[in-house]
Amino acid sequence: MQDREIVYKMAFSFLNKMNASLLRQIDLKKISPEEFFTIPTKELIVRLGIRQEHEFDKIAREEALTKAQKEWQQIKDHNIKPLFLLDEDYPGKLAEIYDAPLILYKLGDADLDSEHMVSVVGTRKPTPYGLDFCNKIVEEISEYFDDAVVVSGLAYGIDAAAHKKALEKGIQTVAVVAHGLNMIYPAANRGLAKDIIKSGGALLSEYPFGTTPFKPNFLARNRIVAGLSDTTIIVESNIKGGAMSTANYAFMYNRDVMALPGRSSDDLSSGCNLLIRKNKAHLIECAADLIEITGWQPLNLAVNSQHRNLFPELQGDNKRIYEILKYASHPVQMDQIVHQTGIPASKLLALLSELEFDGIIMRHPGNRYSIS
Repeated sequence: MQDREIVYKMAFSFLNKMNASLLRQIDLKKISPEEFFTIPTKELIVRLGIRQEHEFDKIAREEALTKAQKEWQQIKDHNIKPLFLLDEDYPGKLAEIYDAPLILYKLGDADLDSEHMVSVVGTRKPTPYGLDFCNKIVEEISEYFDDAVVVSGLAYGIDAAAHKKALEKGIQTVAVVAHGLNMIYPAANRGLAKDIIKSGGALLSEYPFGTTPFKPNFLARNRIVAGLSDTTIIVESNIKGGAMSTANYAFMYNRDVMALPGRSSDDLSSGCNLLIRKNKAHLIECAADLIEITGWQPLNLAVNSQHRNLFPELQGDNKRIYEILKYASHPVQMDQIVHQTGIPASKLLALLSELEFDGIIMRHPGNRYSIS
């Protein structure tokens, strides 16, 4: 990609009136980045078909180009790569969200399109209970999925613990920060950030070089943490904790949300318990729960025997029924099971009742069944 083309793309992020939705409209109307920043304002407005109050005048576009040119020179000197929303190298899962960053700055080599992206976030002041779970869940994920990428926010507490355990277990980890990539906040995690880069992970930010930490940026950053991943795990948070915003973003994006339950008397479990109670998050106690909820197929199907048996040792007709329901995307009607297995309805009903009694399957209204 030529420098000139990169600058035009980066310039979109310096326009106050620009957002992901409008950028996609520009692309649909076959207006290239270079055309957008060079054609006369009136022509641009006509081609975009937008109202006058959303006009991108010449001065605004020229100022954006100037800022983008300066930004490109700075990040190029520091090996920071800009990822443009409409390009193929932009993270696919993140591109799906309606408020995706127009430009994502990346320092490092992590695979942002891994099949198993997991965000692990939580309080900055965790209890031993929370830290133990954080270390355990990351370790178990690394054992079942060697391509797993652990995403977090490089903050104190759970974030840092998740990054460190991922490094220890040899899987990639990605830190999404709320400032420019010329610095690290908090400063105490500079060494951790360097280790993330050295290990093949990455630091990500939507903020230009030189942007300093600003409270609202941390909340906005959380949508990237949620948007990058298939699933978000909340490890200890009070009701007003920052991790709750990450959970809400993930829920809004229709991603799996999981939360570690705790005692009702523990303030740092109040947020997680609320998410579970409001059906915004699944309860999670181990990686077996994650596997069941996501439907991911681990490398080693012999899931730790200390965990719930996600893969029952069924035989004959019971196994055939289980396999059909296991791979179904929604509850399956009894008539469909009869059709697919050839098992007579009278016999099938007895088998389904037995499996339901054992807690292996669940019955839904209308004689529909799914895995429990």
